[in-house]
Amino acid sequence: MFHELGGGLKGCCGFYRSIQRSQMGLSLNIDTSYKAFIKPQLVIDFVAELLCRRISDGPINYIERLKIAKALHGIKVYVTHRGDVRKKYRISGLSSEGASKLSFPVGDHGTQKTVMQYFQEKHGYDIQHFVLPCLQVGNQQRPNYLPMEVCKIAEGQHYREQLNEEQLSALREVTCQRPIEKELAILQTSKLYNADPYTKEFGITFYNKLTTVEGRVLPPPYLKFLDRTGKNDVLVLPKVGKWDMWCKKMVNGGVVNTWACINFAWEVTDAHALNFCDELVLMCNVSGMDFRPEPVLPVAAYDPKSVARSLKKHHKRVMNILGPRRQKLDLLILILPDNNGTLYGDIKRILETDIGVVSQCCLAKHVFMPKKQYFANVALKINVKAGGRNTVLVSALERKLPRIGKIPTIIFGADVSHPHPGEGCSSPSIAAVVASQDWPEITKYAGLVSPQTHREEVINNLFNEETGGMIKEHLISFRRATGCIPGRIIFYRDGVSNGQLNQVLDVELPAIKKACASLDPCYSPRVTFVVVQKRHHTRLFSDNYDVVSTIYGSGNVLPGTVIDKEVCHPTDFDFYLCSHAVTKGVSRPVRYHVLWDENKFTANALQTLTNHLCYAYARCTSSVSVVPPVYYAHLLASRGRLYIKRGHEGSFPVLSENVKGVMFFC
Repeated sequence: MFHELGGGLKGCCGFYRSIQRSQMGLSLNIDTSYKAFIKPQLVIDFVAELLCRRISDGPINYIERLKIAKALHGIKVYVTHRGDVRKKYRISGLSSEGASKLSFPVGDHGTQKTVMQYFQEKHGYDIQHFVLPCLQVGNQQRPNYLPMEVCKIAEGQHYREQLNEEQLSALREVTCQRPIEKELAILQTSKLYNADPYTKEFGITFYNKLTTVEGRVLPPPYLKFLDRTGKNDVLVLPKVGKWDMWCKKMVNGGVVNTWACINFAWEVTDAHALNFCDELVLMCNVSGMDFRPEPVLPVAAYDPKSVARSLKKHHKRVMNILGPRRQKLDLLILILPDNNGTLYGDIKRILETDIGVVSQCCLAKHVFMPKKQYFANVALKINVKAGGRNTVLVSALERKLPRIGKIPTIIFGADVSHPHPGEGCSSPSIAAVVASQDWPEITKYAGLVSPQTHREEVINNLFNEETGGMIKEHLISFRRATGCIPGRIIFYRDGVSNGQLNQVLDVELPAIKKACASLDPCYSPRVTFVVVQKRHHTRLFSDNYDVVSTIYGSGNVLPGTVIDKEVCHPTDFDFYLCSHAVTKGVSRPVRYHVLWDENKFTANALQTLTNHLCYAYARCTSSVSVVPPVYYAHLLASRGRLYIKRGHEGSFPVLSENVKGVMFFC
């Protein structure tokens, strides 16, 4: 069954199934699944749906062109102007000119002809939409150009880009099942297996009921804030994984003495932008920050087509004022169009690798419809970017966190972001490693990114004989920040499939050891290596939906629910933890698989530590589904992918020293 998602996409519902080993023996794992596909239609019709307007309404502007190029990159199409010939091509880009102006050499003499002339003379086809950009197919060295109107999208292509808000909303309406509905759908599917002739032939029988397991709910930790005076402590016990900032201030407010604002959204006036900044600054100060009300320069509007030149020009103007005072720009606020294509990525790449300034981007729609909750959420992000802390675990301050409260400990999070299918082998994978920079609080993190071989999962720059590698750099910065040498290392590793566990452990654990030994041959902290797996199909359901005290209001299990029996690995140390509260849909527990443990964690100790850390995520006032260092590493790996300029995949910029020490990736 297909469902319209908008923007030229449709959704399809199906099922996932696999046989897995567990403590009970072999188990059948079934789950519902949903994917977004590109509708098989003419490219020109797809573009009309993507832009939510008719092509005849006017020419395509710069922002729209970027949006089209991103959506169509890597998509397979076939031509319709050659009769029965249905040759397929893969889209690699978009021309900068329309068919009536775009020219290329033809024949032995290299005669220049426009695409419009070529199609008229070669195929007898008159291009109707000759002002639209053409599709570029083939490689960069020998590109071919095809008009949009003669290309049709091939059927059955999974859409791999991020869905926009409207598409996500449409997807949620279709897939948002209550737990009892999802349970019934899975049971209905499982009935088909006993009737299958192949299972009968092999004598296999499936038990047509969900597995009953015994779990427990870990208690939430107390969180520390300040009261509205900023002088007295306020201890908060989250309720069902949530809390608020009402009558509270951040436990450590960051300082922003110098800031500026750039407006890239043409529809936002200077007056609107100024009022928006005033409201944001007020919220930051009310929340506990020390945020100077006046910017260094008035709000400046620039053309997004020349983003690099605009950013450097404005930064130079700011530094002409701050330089003589020996000050630097603490924060740059940017207002972006709602549909900004690659503008966001270009801004982050330029600011964080070239100029060296921490930034906060805001969409134009929030300028016109300001909400206090939005300002409060942005204030949380700005505070950690400015070096502050939003909250701290009371158990961390009292040094009661299991196994790490008494001995200085550094906690790592690592993830690898791979290029999208169709990007080509020249596009690297991006490895990101974050590490805690305070103890015993464990709230501040620093991050490093490194490119590596295309689709290589094992991180190869944890240790490097020449440069030292990411682990060594984090250990040095930890000692510089805390004055302590970590005696324990906890390494949370994301994105590793079951088939890669041994490979990752055999390479990355020795790299961590070598990085420690490179600081001092006698330095050998105890290491715990935990793989974090989110992409699995194990789901937890309550055995009694009528007992309100045991389930959350949506029908999901309570945050803190942990399972370490029956469905877990028969021999390894692993567990499933649902640390967050889900109000819609079915919650997905995260699997934590311990591959190496020199710190001798008990199951309860590691489960409690992991659950407590999930309440110390900086960007929201609720517990999160995955341990924060992994969350941060995922954000940083995605950010690192934005640093790659299309067409320049072979080069990768270096992070500026000015942003390395703060949580710029939040």
